[in-house]
Amino acid sequence: MGIFQVRGGVKLSYRKELSSNKTIVPMPAPKQVCIPLLQHVGSPAEPLVEVGQWVGKGQLIGRAGRGISANVHASTSGTVMAVEERIAPHPSGLNQLSVVIEADGQDRWAELAEPITADFPLPVTPKELNERVAAAGIVGLGGAAFPSAVKLDMRYKYSIDTLVINGAECEPYITCDDRLMQEAANEIVDGVRIMAYALAVERIIIAIEANKPKAVKAMREAAKIDRSIEVVTVPTRFPMGSAQHLLLAVTGRETPADKRTAEVGAVVHNVATARAVSSAIRRGEPLISRVVTVSGLGVREPANVEVRLGTSVEDLLTFCGGLHPVPTLVIGGGPMMGSPLPSVHAPVVKGSCGVLALTASEINDGPESPCIRCGKCVTACPAGLVPVEMAQLIKHGDLQGAKAIGSQDCIACGSCSFICPSHIPLAHYFSFANGKLGALDRDARRQDRIRSLIQARNERAAREAEVKKAAAAARKAAKAAATKAATSDSTLATTSPAASNAVLEETT
Repeated sequence: MGIFQVRGGVKLSYRKELSSNKTIVPMPAPKQVCIPLLQHVGSPAEPLVEVGQWVGKGQLIGRAGRGISANVHASTSGTVMAVEERIAPHPSGLNQLSVVIEADGQDRWAELAEPITADFPLPVTPKELNERVAAAGIVGLGGAAFPSAVKLDMRYKYSIDTLVINGAECEPYITCDDRLMQEAANEIVDGVRIMAYALAVERIIIAIEANKPKAVKAMREAAKIDRSIEVVTVPTRFPMGSAQHLLLAVTGRETPADKRTAEVGAVVHNVATARAVSSAIRRGEPLISRVVTVSGLGVREPANVEVRLGTSVEDLLTFCGGLHPVPTLVIGGGPMMGSPLPSVHAPVVKGSCGVLALTASEINDGPESPCIRCGKCVTACPAGLVPVEMAQLIKHGDLQGAKAIGSQDCIACGSCSFICPSHIPLAHYFSFANGKLGALDRDARRQDRIRSLIQARNERAAREAEVKKAAAAARKAAKAAATKAATSDSTLATTSPAASNAVLEETT
C-alpha cells in the first residue's frame, strides 16, 4: 500500500534512545493512590464510594456521567480515605474531585466481568462488546482520552469501512507504545480484531513510524493470524501521530475542519487502547493501569513502567531512581504536546503517556523577540494554517478574527513554536484563544438555554391560560345549558294536562 504525502510537520531530535531499549517493568501498588473522577474527555464520573469504605482492585468507584464520559475504577484494594478536590495533572493547577485510597497491601481483586475466551467470531453482539468496553472505563491511551466505546458506537451513525491503529508515537522521548508493540503484540492484535468486530469493518491498518523496526517486525508477525490486517510504516515526521494526519497518510482521506474521522469512513484507535480492550474482554479487567515512559536527562533511570492509575508522579520518579540533576522542567506527556505538571504530587491518569524531567540543555528556550516574517511556522503547520497572522490577531484581542482564519482548527502540536527562530510561543497563543472562545461559546449556549427555558415557560403559561379559559368557557356553557333545561322543565310542568284539569275543576 502506498503512503500519501502529508503537509507540514517538523523533523525532531527524538531522543528515544534513553528508554527505547528498556523493557516494561511493573511498579508495585503505592501506599496511596489519588484517582481523579475526570480522566477523560467529557463530563466527570459520579462518585459511588464513601469515606471509610473498603474497595477491591478493579471496583467501580465512579460511574460515567451524562453525555460523553467514562467509568473510573480502583487501581488497588484498600480503604477510601477521602472523596475530595485534589491536585490534577493539568497545567491550570486546578483541583479535581478525586477518590483517595489507602492501599491495604493485599491488592485483592473485586468481582470482575465474566471473561470471553472464545475465538472469532465472538459469541456476543457488537453492541454487547461496546457495553463491556464502556463498563471497563477504556479511553484513548494515546493522550486524547476520548471514551473508546463512543468511537466503537460510531458505526451506527456513520458508514465506517476502515479501522486505523495508531502506532506512530511521534513525540520525542516517549517509547511506551514502541515497547508495548514489541512485548505485547499478540494482545494488541487481539484487541484490534475485537474492535474491528465491534465496528463491523474488514479493512484494518496498523500504522507505525519507520523509526521503530522491531515494533514493525513484532506486529507483522502477530498480524499473520488475520489477513485483513495490514501493518505499514509511515514517515518519521512530527506530528504523524495526529489521527487526521495518520489517516491521510495511510488512506489518502482528508478529514474536513471541525469533522471527525468517522465522517470520512474511518475510526482511529491507539495500540495501547487495543491492548486494554483485549484485557477487558478476555480477562474482564477494567482499565486501572497503563504503561508510562519516564525519561529525560533529569531522571536517574529512564524506564517504561506499568503503573497504577492514581500513583503520584513523585512515587513514579522515586521508582525510577529519583531526579539528578534537578530538572528545569517536569512535563506530563511529550515535550511537544504535553504540558508542565503543576506538582510532582499530581497523579498518573489514563492519558499519561509520559513523565519527562528535562534539564536546561534539553529545552528549546530563549527570550521572545519580534517576528521576522520568515514564514517557517506556515511551512511547518500540518493543519495548513497561518500561525503568524493568527497570533497577531490574538495579541490585539481579535479572537473572532483569529477564529475566522482557523485558530480552532489548530491541533496544538507545537510545530510552529518549535521552529520559530524568534521563540514566539505561538501554540500558547492559540491554546489561550481557543480556551477563551470555548468559554464564550459555553456562555452563549448557556444564555441560549436560558432564553429557550424562558420561552418554553411563557409558552407553557400561555397554554395553561388557554386551557383555563377554555375550561371556564365550558363551565359557563354547561351552567347556561343547565339553567335553560331547568326553565324548560318548569314551563312544561305548568302547562301539563293534569294541571289544566285542576284549573278547570276549580273554576267550575
